Amino acid sequence: MKDLVWDNVLSVGVDEIDDDHRKLIHIFNILNHALTQGESKEYLAATLTELVNCTVWHFSHEERLMLKHRYPELTEHKTEHQELIQSALELQQEIMASNKAFSEEHIQFLERWLTEHILTADGRLGAYLSHVM
Repeated sequence: MKDLVWDNVLSVGVDEIDDDHRKLIHIFNILNHALTQGESKEYLAATLTELVNCTVWHFSHEERLMLKHRYPELTEHKTEHQELIQSALELQQEIMASNKAFSEEHIQFLERWLTEHILTADGRLGAYLSHVM
């Protein structure tokens, strides 16, 4: 699977959010490379944990900005954050609890998990913040 490449399509127009997204994409790419290079299950699990932990921090960062600037879609956006974290934790538990190998299917799930949120909910947030900041 190819790396995710940061470009203007993924930009939400708010530097501090874009910086977070670049970091998340970087960790995703590390995970993708680790799978391709046949790294150990433990290494893959540690990298997935890093991706999830950084995402939790990033969502907290976004939620602080939404509160500060009175984002009208805060509740919906926060609910989406909770659902995304829950789905990542379920994936993490599934991989750790079974003898199932981390697969390209998991990577594809994580790519959609990451990019769809950026392109939809975060795009709307970025447009709003660009006008009020």
